[in-house]
Amino acid sequence: MKPEKSYRPNVAAIIVSSAYPEKCEIFIGERSDIEDAWQFPQGGGDEGENLKEALLRELKEEIGTDRVEIIAEHPEWVQYDFPETVAKKMYPYDGQKQKYFLVRLKSNKAIDIKTDEPEFTKHTFVKVDEVLQKVSFFKKPIYTKVLKYFKRNGYL
Repeated sequence: MKPEKSYRPNVAAIIVSSAYPEKCEIFIGERSDIEDAWQFPQGGGDEGENLKEALLRELKEEIGTDRVEIIAEHPEWVQYDFPETVAKKMYPYDGQKQKYFLVRLKSNKAIDIKTDEPEFTKHTFVKVDEVLQKVSFFKKPIYTKVLKYFKRNGYL
């Protein structure tokens, strides 16, 4: 019998530009520790934080600003397994379970990825349909699911 998998809980943000809803562009960043691996900002919660507090703290740490408006929240936790190369680094976790939020930047100019511990080396805004062309292979199923939910519900 295989042992039950362990998933690290965290929050993730799908960030639309300050031009939303007139223009729907989504932020993605290239990870500083994995070349050509693009993703949404995400991270684990600290002791005693609720999900929205964790989200705002993670955004401040990763993109230099927490000046966002929360538009919507995905109704379910979604999870994925780490590929073998990442699993070793993330031990004892086999993957992550995430709560996704759709947020709108109050100002695109507030982004500063040169934070104390940079998560990203580059960032860009892409059209919704371009996100899956850029992101890491093991995150595509999750990104597909959450983007589909926000599209179906009229947010994207």
